[in-house]
Amino acid sequence: MPFDATPPAAERQDVTRLLRRWSEQQDIAARDQLLALLYTQLRGMAVARLGTPQDGVLQPTVLVHEALMRMIDGEVGYRDRVHFLSLAALKMRSVLVDHARAMAASKRGGGVVNLTLSHVDREASTDHDALEVLALNRALEALARLDERAARTVEWMYFGGMGREEIALALDVSVPTVDRDLRFAKAWLNRHLAGPATRA
Repeated sequence: MPFDATPPAAERQDVTRLLRRWSEQQDIAARDQLLALLYTQLRGMAVARLGTPQDGVLQPTVLVHEALMRMIDGEVGYRDRVHFLSLAALKMRSVLVDHARAMAASKRGGGVVNLTLSHVDREASTDHDALEVLALNRALEALARLDERAARTVEWMYFGGMGREEIALALDVSVPTVDRDLRFAKAWLNRHLAGPATRA
């Protein structure tokens, strides 16, 4: 199940207020308060992708910290909590892909998260794990050329752990539309990932 903890309205308002102070006034104190407020959810997103930490596997805390560093170093312009989390999901994908590429290049032991549409297969070998996350990344890029919204939907769910309601808000569509996009994307990705080109 995706990580989908919808906070109370008061917390959502606090996040929006802090985001505006950070975005409009470059208020570092507001940024730090914001990150403290969202850290638990961000770590939950990472845990949903990585499962129980194991030696040599990218740790949830490291994934969150690296994603946040990339967000902080970039241009600030977050509209609200859902917009922030959706961009955090993109950064988490970037971190996971970079980590998988490094593991594939090094050819050393240690393991790396294996993101499939069933989430994690802990029995797979190190090289297979790295290639799985890279194959999924390539498949998502191909899907985006066919249906960008469906690709974004599955990206936010599987790389960022966002729930259906949050994805619907981010895309300004209904939850049933998100469900349809997910069904299409999962079926397309399963066929694409099963092809010989992705296993080469």
